[in-house]
Amino acid sequence: QVQVVESGGGLVQPGGSLRLSCAASGLTLSFSAYTMGWFRQAPGKEREFVISITWSSGSRYSGDSVKGRFTISRDSARNTVYLQMNSLKPEDTAVYYCAAGRFLSGDRVRRYDEYDTWGQGTQVTVSS
Repeated sequence: QVQVVESGGGLVQPGGSLRLSCAASGLTLSFSAYTMGWFRQAPGKEREFVISITWSSGSRYSGDSVKGRFTISRDSARNTVYLQMNSLKPEDTAVYYCAAGRFLSGDRVRRYDEYDTWGQGTQVTVSS
């Protein structure tokens, strides 16, 4: 069974940091075929692309609102990707979702409907 599971959300003060993890298992193809993406959704807003990494090449894309603050990395031994969030702002408050998509490239990595496996989401709240 294909599954991705997020962890690491919580409450953090503005300017602080947080790291989210996404563990993948049961993927039907070799990991090299997958792009792992992070999306977020705040109440009343559409789901927003945050950042992605393609497993085979390591190619990374970031959304404009998080460039220079958020980074993504992967641990192939653990089949896990990490979202490091620095200089957090109140507007970063959202449910963060990890997703896996197959054979994605270019602008397709930014589209949530290109991903076919989603985690349950983890809440990130940035507040003093």
